[in-house]
Amino acid sequence: MSQVKELKEEDFQEKVLEADKPVVIDFWAKWCNPCLKMEPIIEGLSEEFKGKVEIYKLNVDENTSKAAEYGVRGIPAYFFFKNGEVVDRVVGITSKKELTRRLIKLIR
Repeated sequence: MSQVKELKEEDFQEKVLEADKPVVIDFWAKWCNPCLKMEPIIEGLSEEFKGKVEIYKLNVDENTSKAAEYGVRGIPAYFFFKNGEVVDRVVGITSKKELTRRLIKLIR
């Protein structure tokens, strides 16, 4: 079973903006091959950073207004939130090493 939970627009305020720990949103779509290639890396990082960072997947086809609100033009896109603010972002296929570096920075 997937460690990374699906996020819906109606839960965004509570689970992201009001979260008591850093949050990463994986903006993705089922038809996106790069998104699917990144999935095992995101799953692994979710396990590795469990309890320190919440990682959610947000399907851009089902949650179009949030994708538009954050200016998501390409996927996969990873938005790093701290205290309800976007503090970092990565668009496209990225190495596990690079995402790990950014997650460590996020929790400091």
